[in-house]
Amino acid sequence: MKLWQKGFEVSKEIEKFTIGKDREMDIFLAPHDVIGSIAHITMLQSIGLLAAEELSTLKKALIDLYHQIEQGNFVIEEGVEDVHSQVELHLTRKLGEVGKKIHSGRSRNDQVLLDLKLFIRKEIENTVYLVKNLFDTLIQLSETYKNVLIPGYTHYQIAMPSSFGLWFGAYAESLIDDLITLQAAYRVANKNPLGSAAGYGSSFPLNRTMTTQLLGFEQLNVNVVYAQMGRGKTERIVAQAMSNIAATLGKLAQDVCLYISQNFGFISFPDELTTGSSIMPHKKNPDVFELVRAKANKIMALPNEITLITTNLASGYHRDLQLIKENFIPAFTELNACLNITNYAISQIIVKEGILEDKRYEHLFSVEVANELVLKGTSFRDAYRIVAEQIQNGTFVAPREVKHTHEGSIGNLKNEVIQSEMQKVLNTFPFEQVNKAIHQLLNN
Repeated sequence: MKLWQKGFEVSKEIEKFTIGKDREMDIFLAPHDVIGSIAHITMLQSIGLLAAEELSTLKKALIDLYHQIEQGNFVIEEGVEDVHSQVELHLTRKLGEVGKKIHSGRSRNDQVLLDLKLFIRKEIENTVYLVKNLFDTLIQLSETYKNVLIPGYTHYQIAMPSSFGLWFGAYAESLIDDLITLQAAYRVANKNPLGSAAGYGSSFPLNRTMTTQLLGFEQLNVNVVYAQMGRGKTERIVAQAMSNIAATLGKLAQDVCLYISQNFGFISFPDELTTGSSIMPHKKNPDVFELVRAKANKIMALPNEITLITTNLASGYHRDLQLIKENFIPAFTELNACLNITNYAISQIIVKEGILEDKRYEHLFSVEVANELVLKGTSFRDAYRIVAEQIQNGTFVAPREVKHTHEGSIGNLKNEVIQSEMQKVLNTFPFEQVNKAIHQLLNN
């Protein structure tokens, strides 16, 4: 079934190539297509394009279909082009002619736009909760190991003392900035495109403000041409925000892969969290974190892929945009899986203590010694020269105490401030009001 069919058959080769993976990807959009249809027919009845009893009949059938989708009992049949066609086919089979009325005032263009935005909103909500779970774990680890010192590095050379408290806390704070960008992306997605039709509106007196309120959107994509121009742009902005989270996960994974190696030996994990070698009996490999690192890199490539697909497209709809779904939709599953497994694994980390007792790390304290001389009245340049000479001639003696007390340093992590900042960002996501609107749509 094709909503655009005009009485002739398209070449099977053309059909196969143009449909691509639409049917596979549209399964993810199915519940959102139904929700959007309920809002749309509610509006159609308000402007006289549906009778009250027709609305009641259609809405009941759509809600039943929504529950079937939730239970996994929904398929897009062979020969049916997309989810929009399947939903309409389901209604016409069940209800007859009234099922055909749901498409009045809509195009598949604004349907897929709407479905994607509803999908994005829900997936971002899932991602935010997983980020918060990882954040809480990192803060807890930061507090637990705040007094355990490790080397800090610049240029992969030992530089100054750091601590596990700083290390864990740094990644926790990084997630805050990642969520700030995700919140901005959420606001872009949280605008209603429905009623833009094929990109130029409709001669029906559609009440677009009504569907905006019914679907819990923050506001309307007002200009119908721009609503269509948002296809691809929205996904790119969201993908960029996702890539920021992925970058944090990838960097953390790389640190873990370094720190677990024998050349560092700072951390380990329970045996059941590592894998072995088929020929080397001693191996305990951090495969989980290597895969997180690789999957994070894939997600970081996604914004560029979307940019290249959409660059130089004129305004209006183009079939090029269909291809974005193929990697964009599964990216949420990939990112959320990475967040979940990272939290699971990192919560079981085993931290080695007494690392800096190794003589190889004594030069980490050169700045401490120079600063002590400055506090006694020596200029920093002279203090720097004195310590450098001590290191050169082998007379340098490292202190056993670190005196970092300013905000955000080894002795003053300020994790409570970081936690407060995270809560402020979480409070900017309007999940509660969005979920309330969807609940009312499905239950009234």
